[in-house]
Amino acid sequence: MGVINVLDKHVAELIAAGEVVERPASVIKELVENAIDAGAKHITVEIKNGGTTFMRVTDDGCGIAKDDVRVAFLRHATSKVKEQEDLDCISTLGFRGEALASIASVSRLQLITRNVNEDIGSSYLIEGGEEVSFDDAGCPTGTTFVIRDLFYNIPARAKFLKKDVSEGNAVSNVIDKTALSRPDIAFTYIRDGKQALKTFGDGKLISAVYSVFGREFAGGLISVDYKLDSITVGGYVSKPVHARPNRNMQNFFINGRYVKSRTAMAALEEAFKHSIMVGKFPSCVLNINLPYENIDVNVHPSKIEVRFINERPVFDAVYHAVKSALMQFDTKKQASFSNKPADVTSAPAIKPFNPFRNADAILNKQPKHEMPKSPHPMIKKPDPIAELDIDIPETEGPFNTPETVLSDSANPFDLFSKQAVKTAKKEAEFSKSFIPEKEAVFTDTVEKGTEQKPEIVFEETPQSTLFKPEKSSLKYIGEAFNTYIIVENEKMELLFIDKHAAHERIIYEKLKADKAGSSEQLLLQPITVTLGKEEYNAAINNLEMFRECSFDVEDFGNSTVIVRSAPQYIDAAEIADCITEMSDYISQGKNDIFTEKMNWFYHNVACRSAIKAGNKNSAQELMDIVKTLEENPDIRYCPHGRPITIVMKKSEIERQFGRT
Repeated sequence: MGVINVLDKHVAELIAAGEVVERPASVIKELVENAIDAGAKHITVEIKNGGTTFMRVTDDGCGIAKDDVRVAFLRHATSKVKEQEDLDCISTLGFRGEALASIASVSRLQLITRNVNEDIGSSYLIEGGEEVSFDDAGCPTGTTFVIRDLFYNIPARAKFLKKDVSEGNAVSNVIDKTALSRPDIAFTYIRDGKQALKTFGDGKLISAVYSVFGREFAGGLISVDYKLDSITVGGYVSKPVHARPNRNMQNFFINGRYVKSRTAMAALEEAFKHSIMVGKFPSCVLNINLPYENIDVNVHPSKIEVRFINERPVFDAVYHAVKSALMQFDTKKQASFSNKPADVTSAPAIKPFNPFRNADAILNKQPKHEMPKSPHPMIKKPDPIAELDIDIPETEGPFNTPETVLSDSANPFDLFSKQAVKTAKKEAEFSKSFIPEKEAVFTDTVEKGTEQKPEIVFEETPQSTLFKPEKSSLKYIGEAFNTYIIVENEKMELLFIDKHAAHERIIYEKLKADKAGSSEQLLLQPITVTLGKEEYNAAINNLEMFRECSFDVEDFGNSTVIVRSAPQYIDAAEIADCITEMSDYISQGKNDIFTEKMNWFYHNVACRSAIKAGNKNSAQELMDIVKTLEENPDIRYCPHGRPITIVMKKSEIERQFGRT
């Protein structure tokens, strides 16, 4: 007897529904795309409880004819594909004819619609794939879908849904992406009775960006408009100074469809190379339009991934479009600077003295672009990509090369520079937080007619703290590559100490000891931080965790939080990145253990505030780190697990020279 069974219609539909309907956001995506294909100019989306109990999508499109209502809910019934050849040039967002059948099979669905050519509308009720009623109804032209109790008939599927907040965030993300893809459509999004989003529908992309991400994000963009053969690229990219610590704000749309494309991502970041720091990523809202026959959108059930017949032209188009925009921005910037007379009062304010501060974060130089040689004017064409499944290469740019050194008059790491001396006298109390439990006492030795270097004496503070480095038995030899401290111990050994890893661990332990509670300082000017929807929700639901780390964060609305105070050892330019990274980590929901999340906070803060490889530091500063390590022998690894010290014995060196 055979063991292969033919599934009945109901079971087959439930299995097929799982490929299309994963969560409420999947339902909203399919229904909104249908509304767009129907020619709607106004679309309203409303959800309750994350969409698990109630979803409504209303549009003013062409509507569904009465004779087509029942047919629309049959599997593989569609008005967008008729012949096999139609699959080669799909121009609509939907085309498979699976969405309505799948949604209806796992929910209680009501359809109210009127076709533009009919005088009366229709009301259709279907539950679990079975028709309940079909009646005439008075309604305006367009379509309204009401979905209740998603997965009510599949408890096993329902238990895999996340919390209402998480499901609601996923719906918000879908609405955001769709609103950005169609600025000519006015979207209204209502979440649990409150309007969460409203776009103008004026056809201007910047208006949609403003509505979705807010004024701050929209104000930090550069316009992109470029054409290469049959491919056009338009939209906006972030200014280099507004680069972010992750890729969450990279938005690519191909022929009006939001997609995740490694090709476009690689081209974007290649164009930004040498313009932003390593570890930072540009943001964008880019529309890429190309002939429909050159792209296959039928490669994934959610249609979020696409496949190009030839990826090279797409890469080139995005790269040249972004590079052109950046170079035009630099040209305008330089022109505006050259037209202004020198104004001493407009010079940037001198920052408090801090010998351990990250030099990269305070450099204020503009990147220099070499004149490229390319078939496209003013553009440097990258080497051909052998394959797209590669990591984005990281190249040291002007903000992070070890050779980058400030002039003596502006170098905060030179304890004897004029600027550092003046600032240090005013900020001696501030600086002691960075030199482990040492207070810098400055003695004025300037005599009339002469100028001498101030004598700096480091004295122990009387208070009892975690670290109390005493006189070291180690002999300071020097520093290699502005990264590794070299000292000699009594055992005839050379110790190579990674100064960043060591200082990072010292700060980390200090933060854990006092819970960062004594390091908070009020910001003279609060800082607003624009976040993605999931990051934003994670932040406003974990404000107490930020306070535990000396960040006073408040909800500012429209995916924005405002920071009123921060740890004093965090540079103002890095506060936004700290908040973004922390929010991103929480939003991932890896676990709910509070202490592990707090440890990550400490790791992040310590890494950012520690001295960096390539920084110029005095021998006194480096020896203070060495002494702290000597007094705390348990400190052997940085918070990320990398070793701090490498030991090389004298006998090993002699062996290398053939002396033994």
